[in-house]
Amino acid sequence: MTDSAPASTELGAMSIAEILQSLPHRYPFLMIDRIVKIDRDETAVGIKNVTFNEPIFQGHFPENPVFPGVLIIEGMAQTAGAIVIKHDSGTGKKNIVLMLGVDKAKFRKPAGPGDTIEFHIAKIQRRRNVGRYEAKAMVDGVIIAEAEITAMIIEAAS
Repeated sequence: MTDSAPASTELGAMSIAEILQSLPHRYPFLMIDRIVKIDRDETAVGIKNVTFNEPIFQGHFPENPVFPGVLIIEGMAQTAGAIVIKHDSGTGKKNIVLMLGVDKAKFRKPAGPGDTIEFHIAKIQRRRNVGRYEAKAMVDGVIIAEAEITAMIIEAAS
C-alpha cells in the first residue's frame, strides 16, 4: 500500500491588520478588507465590501454609483500580492509586489454600494521573482470581472 496523500497545504486567512503589515497600500487605495481563504501562494479569496461613503462615488457616478473597473483590477492584484508576501515572509526579507501587466481583462457586470466583491486568485506560474495569476472578481457567485495579473516581487528598501 502506497501513501498517495496530497502534500500538506497551508490554509488560512488574513485579517486587515495582517494585510496592512504585508501591503504598503492605505486608505483610500487599499482595495481589500480581508482574505478569507489562502492556500500557500497558490490560491486565495480576498474580500472588498463596497460602501456608498467611499470617496470614489463622489465622482463615479453620483446619480448611479459604479465601482471603477480599474479598482477591481487593483483589488485582484492586491489580493495576489498579499498572499505572495505572506508566503515569502519566512525568508526573513521584507518584499513588495509591483504589478507588471494586466492581460485578458474583461468587465462583465458593474459593482456598487452594498456589494461584497470576492477576488478569486489562482497562481498560473511563478519563476523566481515574477508571478502570473488568474483573477476573477465575483459578486453573489457571479463573475463581474476577470484578468491575468503579472507581478514582480522585489526586496523592499530598508
